[in-house]
Amino acid sequence: MKNILELDHNEAKKFFLKQESYVSFNLPPYFLFNQLLEVISNEISGENLESHYKNYNANTCKPNKPYPSEIEEVNYSILNNKDGKFAWRPLQIIHPAIYVALVHKITEAGNWEIILERFDKFFSNSQIECHSLPKVSDSKQSDKAVSIYNWWHEIEQQSIELALEYEFIMHTDIKDCYSSIYTHSIPWAIHTKTFAKSNRSEKHIGNLIDRYIRDMSFGQTNGIPQGSVLMDFIAEMILGYVDLKLGEKINDSNIEHYKILRYRDDYRIFTNNTQHAELITKLLTETLITLGMSLNAQKTRISNNVIRDSVKPDKLYWNLHRQNQKGLQNQLLLIHRLSVEYPNSGSLIKELDKLYSRVLEMGEIKENITVLISILVDITFKNPGTYHIVCGILSTLISRLNYEKKDDILNLIDKRFEKIPNTGHIKIWLQRLTIKLKRETDYDEMLCKVVNNIKVSLWDSSWLNDRLNKIVNETPIIDEKIIDDLDTIIQPDEIKLFDY
Repeated sequence: MKNILELDHNEAKKFFLKQESYVSFNLPPYFLFNQLLEVISNEISGENLESHYKNYNANTCKPNKPYPSEIEEVNYSILNNKDGKFAWRPLQIIHPAIYVALVHKITEAGNWEIILERFDKFFSNSQIECHSLPKVSDSKQSDKAVSIYNWWHEIEQQSIELALEYEFIMHTDIKDCYSSIYTHSIPWAIHTKTFAKSNRSEKHIGNLIDRYIRDMSFGQTNGIPQGSVLMDFIAEMILGYVDLKLGEKINDSNIEHYKILRYRDDYRIFTNNTQHAELITKLLTETLITLGMSLNAQKTRISNNVIRDSVKPDKLYWNLHRQNQKGLQNQLLLIHRLSVEYPNSGSLIKELDKLYSRVLEMGEIKENITVLISILVDITFKNPGTYHIVCGILSTLISRLNYEKKDDILNLIDKRFEKIPNTGHIKIWLQRLTIKLKRETDYDEMLCKVVNNIKVSLWDSSWLNDRLNKIVNETPIIDEKIIDDLDTIIQPDEIKLFDY
């Protein structure tokens, strides 16, 4: 396993142009963006994306309007309901032309060297450790799987070890981190604030990243898209800059004995003095304010039990409450309780994953299958992180029903989710659930329409010239052979990260 900073610029380019990096959230296996990214990459190789704009002026070497920053739906957004009510967040599939162009710029040899040197500076304080850089798998495990393993090993296990040295642990995180990032702070992070303010030319990589993100965000300077490893990496540039400035403030405050572990926007601050923990948290708040961000007060807490509070509360809860799980219904009810107490938690997904493996291996199921399905659907209703694995379990249960019962159950599931807004992501997985039974089912999610060969445009490419526009809109992103080879039951290689 490597982290992204261990790659040379060519390896980094190849990594970011992988489908798993382009779309980091779970989609069924017949969605394939690799060909689209490769064709675009070859088309614009060695050129600025602007030369492929619809109204590019070859004489001035500058594009005329329309610009992508003036168009609202350049990226494709999938709305994801978070609580079964009105809380939601958009997962975005970035316009592939802008994505590829941004990858090309970041991974140019000189630009990549600047970024690597800057991260070396971010990590110069050994008392502040970041463990959330994108990971590159060197085994059969996916990049996502090795990243999750890294969290368990580097954050949880190291936190427990630090109980030998520290008496207190402060937990805190950044409120709405990605949507709070100020895009103009990206050049501050890469080049320093002083340099960025006096050198606004787009030839500098920080300014280029800033502009490309605004191009895909209707010109907005607040927030970066969620849903790709590339954006996770860009967020790490800002958060690394925060680490650097925080370390300077701590040194100025003459605090010497402390340790900070950071995973993305989540901080664990270890000290032997509550006043030091509170002061470091105050200094972190002050640092974030200068970048337009803030801490989440509701998730900020201090504890004098480092070992207990080094383990995530959902994991402790599960270990405390689990009981004899001989029956599927008893196991599901217990998982349901976990989902209510700790929604979208790692323990919830892990236990559903184990349940999926159990159901997949079972022969006859003597318990009431409709009851089991009802509990599963209720879990999924408020836990969008479980969509893929719950649909896997549902597929195994539904396969044991007769045809009429299957149809009734599928209709009831669909109606249940129609009651809440912003459920595009679950529709994608419900389509996978039904695709071998009745592919013609009409879902209102645009990606589902693409699967059903309905002509739609996911991205607004009206600002591109005809050739690149055609590539974006006509390169297939659905693999029909994979659909043909699918089983009615969702298989482990479609959804599972780990074997237990």
